[in-house]
Amino acid sequence: MLTKYQTHIAGRWVDSASGEFFETDNPYTGKPWALIPRCAADDVDRAVRAAHQAFTSGEWPTLTASKRGALLRRLGDLVAEHSKFLAEIEVRDNGKLIAEMTPVTAYMAQWYHYYGGLADKIEGSVIPTDKPDTFNYTRYEPLGVVAAIVPWNSPLFLTTWKLAPALAAGNTIVIKPSEFTSASLLEFMKLVERAGIPPGVVNVVTGFGQEVGMPLVEHPLVAKVAFTGSDATGQRVYEAAARGLKRVSMELGGKSPNIVFDDAELDNAVKGVVSGIFAATGQTCVAGSRLLVQKSIHDQFVERLLALARTAKMGNPMDLDTQVGPITNRPQLEKVLKYIDIAKSEGATPLLGGRRASGAECGDGWFVEPTIFGGVRNTMRIAQEEVFGPVLSIIPFSDEDEALSLGNDVVYGLAAGVWTQSMRRALMMADRLQAGTVWVNTYRAVSYLSPFGGYKRSGIGRESGQEMLKEYLQVKSVWISTQSEVPNPFVQR
Repeated sequence: MLTKYQTHIAGRWVDSASGEFFETDNPYTGKPWALIPRCAADDVDRAVRAAHQAFTSGEWPTLTASKRGALLRRLGDLVAEHSKFLAEIEVRDNGKLIAEMTPVTAYMAQWYHYYGGLADKIEGSVIPTDKPDTFNYTRYEPLGVVAAIVPWNSPLFLTTWKLAPALAAGNTIVIKPSEFTSASLLEFMKLVERAGIPPGVVNVVTGFGQEVGMPLVEHPLVAKVAFTGSDATGQRVYEAAARGLKRVSMELGGKSPNIVFDDAELDNAVKGVVSGIFAATGQTCVAGSRLLVQKSIHDQFVERLLALARTAKMGNPMDLDTQVGPITNRPQLEKVLKYIDIAKSEGATPLLGGRRASGAECGDGWFVEPTIFGGVRNTMRIAQEEVFGPVLSIIPFSDEDEALSLGNDVVYGLAAGVWTQSMRRALMMADRLQAGTVWVNTYRAVSYLSPFGGYKRSGIGRESGQEMLKEYLQVKSVWISTQSEVPNPFVQR
């Protein structure tokens, strides 16, 4: 029997208004395991109005910032306590490795602790203006209702990046998870209840983009949209939000270069390249899907890379020794296989993989073999477009200038990796690469302490770190006259 979920609106567990459900699949078995409420515009309206009411009246707006912070820290404690269970639900729903998800869900607690600690440190300032007998100060205030739209590849982690700062700033929120991966967020809402966060402050609407996502973005009571997903969908969301003059932050796609110079520690660089593209089955926005390798070491580096990549163990993501899991959903499986065919038709040479995996260890799941292409030109679609799967393109370069030219020659700018032992080269490349994150001699490192976001079509705004808290705040300037008499009212002061 399939597990049947309800969604969470105004502090209550409810079915969709229509009473309809849709199935969510286990990517390893290729079969449905749960039923998710199929919400629509009227459910969105209920959720947004509940969030708006919670923002304007009741307990939430009367809480001090310190008490808001205490609630967030309590939520963080609960996340840490239940991190293994949350990881297991997410693995079942999206196929990420239990070996990765268990530490990731535990690490999520740090965002709630961190922003819980920042909640009562949101401070304005007194401004020494040029106006005599006048007192001027600023204060930061919450925006109102935030619409958070999160993707299927890391639903809980990327929800955390939005939820923790939004609540720390005093906003309320309506979260729309991907229709492919809603279960873990619904389980997480039980922890939100236990943390004592007031009803209506956090709401969830589950369903499909046109039925739920767009009505949420377009709702007149939504003040800000926080979106993570593809750049194509992000553009549509941005256009819809612009019609309502809403605040927007977006973390979108990537086609990140992982650049290996001839002075790199080659074994470390090989591990970094494998981590960048085959970890999480390549289904990360920061995937290092373009390997730029200096010509002088090209052949020996590729040989070492292929040797390590061939050892990658596919299989059940619940097994601790599995290294490459399934693609999260069937449409994405078909997209990845299509890009592999496109690469072959463009003349790229498959050096490894290049097919759907069908071994016994893969069961009936949606697996693609770890795939590496040689003979790639940076103008090919496989080098320019986001595949979002375990597919790597190798592009040789001769010197630093060519590496920079190739690295920056895409519409994206989310991340980049640089492998070198030269401090001069590391600093120069970090300065000149057009990317929101540059890793040197490492890859895929993130922290609640450090801002994350993209250049160009990879996004707008930042997530994590102290500064991004202002993405969820607006500033007010307050003027107080200390004059005993108002001067000429027809003259601007």
